[in-house]
Amino acid sequence: MSGDLHCHTRLSDGSLGIEDLIIFAKKKGIEAIAITDHDCLAGTVRGKIIGARHGVQVIPGVELSATHETSNKNIHILCYLPDSPDMLEGLCKRNSLARKKAGHFMMLQTAKRFPITTEFIMKCSTGSTNLYKKHIMQALIECGYANSFNGDIYKSLFTKESENNILVVPKYDDVKTVIDEIHTAGGIAVIAHPMVNGCIDIIDDIIASGIDGIEVYHPSASEEEQVMLKKIASKNKLLCTGGSDFHGLYNEYNVSVGDYLTPDDCMHALLTYKSKQKRLQKKLAQQTTE
Repeated sequence: MSGDLHCHTRLSDGSLGIEDLIIFAKKKGIEAIAITDHDCLAGTVRGKIIGARHGVQVIPGVELSATHETSNKNIHILCYLPDSPDMLEGLCKRNSLARKKAGHFMMLQTAKRFPITTEFIMKCSTGSTNLYKKHIMQALIECGYANSFNGDIYKSLFTKESENNILVVPKYDDVKTVIDEIHTAGGIAVIAHPMVNGCIDIIDDIIASGIDGIEVYHPSASEEEQVMLKKIASKNKLLCTGGSDFHGLYNEYNVSVGDYLTPDDCMHALLTYKSKQKRLQKKLAQQTTE
């Protein structure tokens, strides 16, 4: 069984609802998906129920934000199959608050530069658990000040290279803390899109923090880069996952659900990972007592 293990819904910065996403996946013949909204586990239970109704396996997941202390880079870590997802609520709440403060500042700055109200911008984020840059861009598009989500206006407002940017990057918990919290919740921690934000430059440090896997198959990675990432995963005995990073209307890449998949063997490795780890720990414990 293969699957798209990186999909977003309206609960974060996607444009499709949970059921719409699942039905879309079903129509495309995709056997399994993971709903990985940013710092939000709200769709997990509902996703599993709706998925079972439509014959699509929905694997519990969330994309958690972290900050790499040394480089100050924003790192995303995918968490899959947590045994106790409620134990991640505190982390999600902290991240959500940091994101909300940043989003509120950028919204106010946008309303100063363009004759649109903060109320209208907030209206574009209806249904989401937070305010994202793409919601601000939607407001600008609807009012005729931009014609794409990732075009010149976006680059001017939200990239560090722009002298006129209003970008605020939230400060999150450090990478090791996030990974440790995932493990405490009984989850599997995977580096999301390592070719983004210069994450590949610090991947050795992230691996040393106890990560379980690498997102190899992602639209940000070329075929050559995927081969490189797979070699890194193999060398460090890490899981390999893949996903389209689907956001619907707000897509950063020209992709659809299922365009990037976690292959059958990698999916099997993910689904059996925790049981194998438990057997290994039990074996090591027995060797220690002998």
